[in-house]
Amino acid sequence: MLVAAVASLGAGCAAPDRSPSLPAILSPSADPTSAASPGIVGAHVRVSGLWSGPEFDSFVAVKSAWEQETGAVVDWEPSTDLQRTLADQVEAGDPPDIAILPNLALMHRLAEEGTLVPLDAVLDMQAISREYAPAWIDLGRHAGSLYGIFYKITSKATVWYDPEAFAAAAYAVPATWDEMIELADRIVADGRTPFSIVAAQGPANGWALTDWISEIVLNDCGPALYDRWIAAEVPWNEPCIRTSFERFLGIVSANGYVVGGTERVVATGDDVGADPLYTDPPTAYLYPFASFAQAFIADNFPDLEPGTDYDVFPFPTIDPQHQGAVTVGADVPVMVRDTPAARAFMAYLAGASAQEAWIRLGGFTSVNRSVSADTYPDPVARRVAEELAGATIVRFSAGDMMPPTLQRAWWEAMLELVQDPKQLDAILDRLTAVAGDAR
Repeated sequence: MLVAAVASLGAGCAAPDRSPSLPAILSPSADPTSAASPGIVGAHVRVSGLWSGPEFDSFVAVKSAWEQETGAVVDWEPSTDLQRTLADQVEAGDPPDIAILPNLALMHRLAEEGTLVPLDAVLDMQAISREYAPAWIDLGRHAGSLYGIFYKITSKATVWYDPEAFAAAAYAVPATWDEMIELADRIVADGRTPFSIVAAQGPANGWALTDWISEIVLNDCGPALYDRWIAAEVPWNEPCIRTSFERFLGIVSANGYVVGGTERVVATGDDVGADPLYTDPPTAYLYPFASFAQAFIADNFPDLEPGTDYDVFPFPTIDPQHQGAVTVGADVPVMVRDTPAARAFMAYLAGASAQEAWIRLGGFTSVNRSVSADTYPDPVARRVAEELAGATIVRFSAGDMMPPTLQRAWWEAMLELVQDPKQLDAILDRLTAVAGDAR
């Protein structure tokens, strides 16, 4: 699954890092998540992952603080194909101690194969239970055991808007799907355009549209059906899932709803997807997109003040019993070899101090409830983090959990659908077949 996961992460499932130059970071104090560990001075911890560029620079700063405190050393082993690298290393009997996985599907696969070390006896689980909401602990489990923690999170359940533009037009932030559609109709009646929607460009063109479907299915159909859909236990034309596609297509097909129409949708990158909201006057008012859009907004409109000139609200509720359901992308640290130094570093990554250190550098959202809200540089980043940390229903975005052949087929299918919604039934049948073949 990693090939597709890497492509989708590069396309936008992980937040683009906008880290400033690295400041000095004080050595962390002991974390309550850290189990007592023997002296590890001089010990080495091998950590493998995909981080590069500014993300890697931030990780270096974070690990350096731990190295200074403990006297141990973290050896980074970069990979561009983590699944294959881990498989080769395990076969050779020389795996890393810790791997930073790009998605939850790979964690489940490695846990099923017996490659990973359960964390229940590695971390202080009472402290973990205090610091992480049950939804996040449950998400990191496989067959009842905890294998992964969530270290760097992207929310897919955010809608971007301009508070001043809303106030000027007397528009209210919608809390439900029906309210959002009513608002869209009012915006159209006012001679304006409600939505900016992009498929995103690059080798994974179409992934941003699948994020819409993921969030709608989880919010409308609930986590049980969502999980069965991902596992190919129900067809794609299952009534609630089909209705989720119809909800999305109802927006992209409605006359005057989407700025630039479908031509702009399929031809526009996520780096400029929010731009219509912040032009003068705005040419769109709503941009449902992942939380890392903040980095693009800040780059494209550096004079805008977060929380005043741009802001975010939660994806509107569809079924009240699933209110607040969020889909996410994340990096998932897992343990492959159980050593005292690996235990200590894993506990450090799970704790607040390592996460606060990266937050100060930029491009990082934590779901650790002990992370101080004041660590975030602005109210928008703070609000996203608080909503994620308190979420009661959390799932990885569906595309990141599917086999690569199905993921790619879905990306392509979304591009077809926005241009010809009448193909819905044929495309759902086709995706059901691909899902069956990929099992």
